[in-house]
Amino acid sequence: MKTLQCLIADDEPIARQIIESYIKEIPYLELVATCKNAFEVMSYLQSNSVDILFLDINMPKLSGISLLKTMQQKPNVIITTAYPEYAVEGFTLSVTDYLLKPFSLERFLQAVGKVVQATPIQQDTIVVEKEKKASVVYVKSDKKIIKLDVDSIYYIEAYGNYIKIYTDQMILTPVTLSDFLEKLSDDFVRTHKSFVVNFNKLKMIDGNQIILQNDSKLPISKSYRKSVLSKIDEV
Repeated sequence: MKTLQCLIADDEPIARQIIESYIKEIPYLELVATCKNAFEVMSYLQSNSVDILFLDINMPKLSGISLLKTMQQKPNVIITTAYPEYAVEGFTLSVTDYLLKPFSLERFLQAVGKVVQATPIQQDTIVVEKEKKASVVYVKSDKKIIKLDVDSIYYIEAYGNYIKIYTDQMILTPVTLSDFLEKLSDDFVRTHKSFVVNFNKLKMIDGNQIILQNDSKLPISKSYRKSVLSKIDEV
């Protein structure tokens, strides 16, 4: 299986760390360098080649878009940015994909999959792991991006267009319950339209209540009772 060499260009340390962690999750990706600005990218690519460039737009001195305009030959470029307004211009410069921060591992995999599909030599040798589930997730809360160990989650509660994630603390983040559930493994089961529980944290089921190891008591609605009980049968 061919390894795809990756270069990250982003001036924000936490953004680089997130992409690095995603790359480590995918066995056929290899991080070969990180750069803090466009000039470091230009210097690196003068004597090295990469398969994928993960490129931020808003960098000091020279933007990612300006960098792309200067490159006569460029690798597969996946833009990673918090600014949606540059998407059209990015695609006119033939970028492979445009990821809006914060993005999930699954969305990251989709972008990498486009690189694989666009490279015929690699198409037969690389399998994109579309169903891979993250062991960590990154959630946005109060202008912070928090790295969260999935196993630390007890349950998740819907809160309009937000969710409340309960670990040893409560984290409020702007995402719907359905969208967040897509990031998680089958260990997370919906017990109610407003609740998803981590079955690894199950203590007992008492009637129409599920009780977790931290003594949280959550309802099991009639419409989800069958799926909850079928999960027990699998254990």
